Amino acid sequence: MFETLIDFDRELLLAVNGSDSLFLDRMVRMLTNGLTWIPLYLSLFYMVMKNNDNFRRLLYVLLGAGLCILIAGTLNDEIVKPLVARWRPTHDPQIGTLVDIVDGYRGGKYGFFSSHAANTMSIAVYFIWMVRSRRLSIALVIWSLLNCWTRMYLGVHFPGDIMVGLLWGVAVGTGVYFLYGRITRGMYTPRNLNPDQYTPGCYRRLDCNWPVGVFVLTLVFVFIKACII
Repeated sequence: MFETLIDFDRELLLAVNGSDSLFLDRMVRMLTNGLTWIPLYLSLFYMVMKNNDNFRRLLYVLLGAGLCILIAGTLNDEIVKPLVARWRPTHDPQIGTLVDIVDGYRGGKYGFFSSHAANTMSIAVYFIWMVRSRRLSIALVIWSLLNCWTRMYLGVHFPGDIMVGLLWGVAVGTGVYFLYGRITRGMYTPRNLNPDQYTPGCYRRLDCNWPVGVFVLTLVFVFIKACII
């Protein structure tokens, strides 16, 4: 049964890995690069700063985001991947020669589970719980899934690596949020806010549009740059 799942995982990876399009190759290489998303991170920071006038609460929000990255990705890279030691598709002895390699990029030796999936989904879920804006939630989930797709396109993660990473990211993001809520419980003062202007998480809706807008503009920028390079 386990071998059947492994074989299916390999077949599914080969079905979605790579393409004959140089445009897609260029676009995916940019989308999977963490530097591409710095404007998104800065816009999230701006949103948090604008909606937390209590310095301690602001600090805890940022520490929570850092904790998501630490638990979801760093511990995985340092402990889980070497311990499980599952080959990345690009290094897999059985299908490595069949994987479409983009610009010579193969990643490290081991790929279980995907830190890209875990990191992005943990951040997405953390802010989904924190802010509770439908528009922002949709944008962050799409951002995470887009990153996951790039990892399979590049052949550096099996779909199984991605699924486990996403599940771990959901668990970490949720756990860190509720830890944050427990620590900061006494810092909030009940306020009657206009639901047309504020989310259930007490974030101003106009401020929540900044990360959404930056996400869309980043996609447009990547698309245009991939066209002209």
